[in-house]
Amino acid sequence: MTLVKSALLLLLLAILGTGIFIGSGAYNPGADSPHWKITYTLMQAARERSVEHHASAIALPTNLDDPDVILKGAGQYAAMCTSCHLAPGMRDTELRPGLYPTPPNLSKDSVEPREAFWVIKHGLKMSAMPAWGMSHDDPTIWSMVAFLKKLPSMTPAQYKEMVAKAPPDDDMEPADGNGSDGHTHVHE
Repeated sequence: MTLVKSALLLLLLAILGTGIFIGSGAYNPGADSPHWKITYTLMQAARERSVEHHASAIALPTNLDDPDVILKGAGQYAAMCTSCHLAPGMRDTELRPGLYPTPPNLSKDSVEPREAFWVIKHGLKMSAMPAWGMSHDDPTIWSMVAFLKKLPSMTPAQYKEMVAKAPPDDDMEPADGNGSDGHTHVHE
C-alpha cells in the first residue's frame, strides 16, 4: 500500500510541477531558441519511430521508376519544396534558416519511399512541413516520391533541365474550387 501511495504522490507532484512550469511561461517557444538536447533527442526519436510505424503498411506503387512520373514529381518539387528542402547547387533560402528544426536537404539526403509518402501526405506537426494530402492526390504525392529517389544523384544542370521539362500542375484537382490549385512552377 505504501508503494502505491508513493507512486501516486510522485505522479501528483509531476503533474503539479508540469502545471507550474507551463503556467510560469518560462519555456521559450521561439524557433530561434533550440530545444534542450534531451528534448530534441526524444522528439526526434518519437517522430522517426512514429513515421516508420505509420508508413510501414503502405504499398509501393510499381511505377516509381517511370520517367513521366519522375518528371511530374520534379515539377511538384520545384514548385512546393525547394524553399525548405533545397535543390542541387542551391544555397539556403531566406525561409530555411528560420525553421526549427531545420528541414533535411533532400538534394543530398536519401529518403525511404513509404516514409517520404507518409510525411508528404500528412505533414509533420511543429516542423512547418505541411500536409500536402489536403490539396494533392496520392498519384501526385507518389510522383514527388519517385523524384526524391533520383534527386540526390542529380547535378544542378540535370535538375534544372528536368524541371524545365516538367508538366505544369494544372492537371491536379483544384483545391479552391475555382480551377486553381494555388501553385505555380518557377522554371529557372
